[in-house]
Amino acid sequence: MRTALLLAAACATAPRTAPGGSRLEPLLREAIRFPTVAGNDQARRDQQAWLLRTAASLGLQARDAGPVTEIELPGPAGAPVLGLMVHGDVQPVDEKQWTVPPFAGESRGGVVYGRGAADDKGPLVQALLAMHAIRELPRTHTVRLLVGSDEESGSTDVGIYLKTHAPPAYTLVLDSEFPVVVGEKAWDGLAVLPADQDGGTGKPWTIAEVRAGLAPSIVPDLARLTLRWTGGPPGWDALEQRLLARKPDEGTWLELQRKRELLEVIVHGRSAHAGVNLSGGRNALVSLAHLTADELPDCALADLLRFAAHAGADPRGGTLGLPAHAEEGWRGWDVNVATLGPTERLQGKLALVVNLRRPPPLTGPQSRELLFAEVKKFSARLVPAEFYFEDEPLIFNRNAKLVRRVMDDYARATGERPPPAVSGGGTYAKRLPNAIAFGMWFPGKPYPGHDVDEKIELADLQRGLDVLTETLRDLASGPPIQDALQP
Repeated sequence: MRTALLLAAACATAPRTAPGGSRLEPLLREAIRFPTVAGNDQARRDQQAWLLRTAASLGLQARDAGPVTEIELPGPAGAPVLGLMVHGDVQPVDEKQWTVPPFAGESRGGVVYGRGAADDKGPLVQALLAMHAIRELPRTHTVRLLVGSDEESGSTDVGIYLKTHAPPAYTLVLDSEFPVVVGEKAWDGLAVLPADQDGGTGKPWTIAEVRAGLAPSIVPDLARLTLRWTGGPPGWDALEQRLLARKPDEGTWLELQRKRELLEVIVHGRSAHAGVNLSGGRNALVSLAHLTADELPDCALADLLRFAAHAGADPRGGTLGLPAHAEEGWRGWDVNVATLGPTERLQGKLALVVNLRRPPPLTGPQSRELLFAEVKKFSARLVPAEFYFEDEPLIFNRNAKLVRRVMDDYARATGERPPPAVSGGGTYAKRLPNAIAFGMWFPGKPYPGHDVDEKIELADLQRGLDVLTETLRDLASGPPIQDALQP
């Protein structure tokens, strides 16, 4: 009883603004400077070395655990482990589209810019400083931060880690929304291939090339169609005039570049996170398809572009025949017509990739069957292919003990009590047992992760640090929660 009273007194008298906040900006700027995109193993190693040094400077223990880095604030011997999990890797960038260097970690007017500022290097730094903030408090738990390395490109890291390491008793995944995420949609990937890549007939031009997008989880902000004149001396004037007279989709704009026998039709849009901020994006590929559909020669490539327009006509999936109903709070499907070009996952074949965030009740096989049938119905010259249908929605009981605790922690730290969230963005909570997503993005604000000029306000960084520190004061110093994700 005396121990419990001491713990309660320590928590009650601790300052409510997290100490160490002055280090938020410099640490985040340092973290952004590691270009940890898929395939850059040197950047991953450099970032891990930085993590080990930084943890030591904050009075924390750190270990190389293969594809995961462990950073720890020890509790009493035999104490249960309270996990925190983030990822240190980031989505790819097209530097030409950025107005700031994506890996410079620039800070202007109270805002830090750079790839990963919000997703997920901001939360990484917040976790480090929150652990540092509670290091003098008596604790009933060991707090262990797990930093993954390939969440944006497969999430194989957690499976490898769990082969040789026990998971925490329960884990907060800091890669989504406040106040807590009680549902995550499934991540589906449909690939559509042309039966051939012939440039087409019936027009005085053929399709020489078409390219769009960076990754399935990013709304494409650039799409490029290259036409080649084949009907004698180039005569692009009439086509250019027709295209320029058309109105691109809202928030996109058209650019034409003539290069002798080639005409490049380029559409610019706005990138965004396909699962969390789909409505904030402006899809350049869908706009390109709308603008050019009736100007294309007769060929499978033209059908592929028309299918892009068909799939993108309804971001909730209505034009793809997806069921409109969904479980309460899940807000239906999210459809991102994402990339068109050579696709590594399909051995370099040219493919259109459509990323879908699927709510219950359909399963992955059911979704695959429905979408494949839609492609075949649309055109006999298109071939559906499996990009990824192995995910399923993650659903938590809203009355689970851990859900209620972190909701109370959030309310205590902010004075606000918004409802729990359902997210289209998948997190490590699907890969790690007894894990649930908790922040670090505040409700009601557009999410900038995956976007061009990704950024985060220092005020939100500090506010998130305060929420996480309050939560760790409660959970790390309170009695262990049995069956944490059960009512």
